[in-house]
Amino acid sequence: MSDSPSTPKPILNYAKDLPNLCSLAGLLSAILGIYFAFLGNFPAAMIGLLWAVFFDWSDGIIARRMKDRTEEQGAFGGQLDSLIDIVSFGICPAVILLSYGNFSPWYIPGAFVIVASGVIRLSYFNVFGLVDKTSYWGLALDNNVIILTFLFLFEGLVSPAVFSLVLYALQMLLSALNVAPVKTPKLAGRWYYVITVYTLVLTLVYGLKLL
Repeated sequence: MSDSPSTPKPILNYAKDLPNLCSLAGLLSAILGIYFAFLGNFPAAMIGLLWAVFFDWSDGIIARRMKDRTEEQGAFGGQLDSLIDIVSFGICPAVILLSYGNFSPWYIPGAFVIVASGVIRLSYFNVFGLVDKTSYWGLALDNNVIILTFLFLFEGLVSPAVFSLVLYALQMLLSALNVAPVKTPKLAGRWYYVITVYTLVLTLVYGLKLL
């Protein structure tokens, strides 16, 4: 007997949907970023973060171009994407801050603020969505990572002590902007090509640092 339309399919039937596989590739990138951050290998951690952003942008584009995707797949994908965002744009940057601060207790409040602001922001977005078709309330979380990966290009130009303070201050500022009552534009359309080029160029730069 076939399933009725209201009966959900087995869990992995939704996970193997192409946009959701793309989301999971982003999760793998974020896990690699966390792994390398724990090892203190920050160029490799930045590469992981860059690709987490790229896959986060790509899954939505793939989903919109699939004409036979069901509403259930879309709803599942929305939940999956949101949960992965917590790892990619909350936990991973928090671990990077902790690791760069040699896991000093002074960095624990900062790590909490990063994750908490991300959770609060995503909870708000999941309930209320966009302000309009082209803007959010507050800064989108993926922007944090775009800025963070750019900052680490200058990591060797100052002492680790100075850079750790700059890193701490910047991430606190970004966390405040994530939940601030200000409108920010939703980057879409041609911005995807900008993100693609940004990802490839910075991957090359950080890859050279690993040689």
